[in-house]
Amino acid sequence: MSYTVIDAPQRSDSWFASRSGRITGSVADVLYTKGRKKGEPSVQYRDAVLKCACEQMTGVSLEEEFTLPAHMQRGIDKEADAFAAFEAATGLLASTSGFLSHDTLQAGCSLDGHVGDVSAPEAILEVKCPKTHTHVGYLRAGVVPPAYMPQVTFNMWLTGAPMAYFASFDDRLPADLALLVVEHKRDEAAITDCEARVIAFLDAVKAEVAALETMRKER
Repeated sequence: MSYTVIDAPQRSDSWFASRSGRITGSVADVLYTKGRKKGEPSVQYRDAVLKCACEQMTGVSLEEEFTLPAHMQRGIDKEADAFAAFEAATGLLASTSGFLSHDTLQAGCSLDGHVGDVSAPEAILEVKCPKTHTHVGYLRAGVVPPAYMPQVTFNMWLTGAPMAYFASFDDRLPADLALLVVEHKRDEAAITDCEARVIAFLDAVKAEVAALETMRKER
């Protein structure tokens, strides 16, 4: 897999610009949604296609800044502590990087972290600092939460990483319950399926761009 690392802090103008017109890991869940009628795309899928098409036509990001709820801001503020806890528990050194832009497809992702060289990571890291009851639910399940599997799979597809770690952290709990680390090995069947979904999505975006261009000519 070939991709370019764009040094852009998350939620910065350059970060939004890098993502514009691309399907990204953070919205990879739409690739797996289904419409109410068999064979039809979901509303979320259709909206994501239209958003990418409009961004490709205009060159303007349609993502909007918004004020984060307190629990989400706390999660961002606690990320450094979560990284430190992960490193202490695993003995691995985790690094951060900018936006990873696929070199041939309109796709990309922003990793929470990675182990090894970002150009060919030994593993990727998905870090969450959720509400306490959510963290406890993750602890009890002991697996990568299903809600995050599309993003994990997408990011493994784009980077070629053989391993992913899901880490959930909440230091409001006793120390022995504050951290969950789950290992997830690369599943080639899931990766192949993800790639097919990405290509189908981008084909839909191309068709939408073509339709909009035709509409412009006819007006």
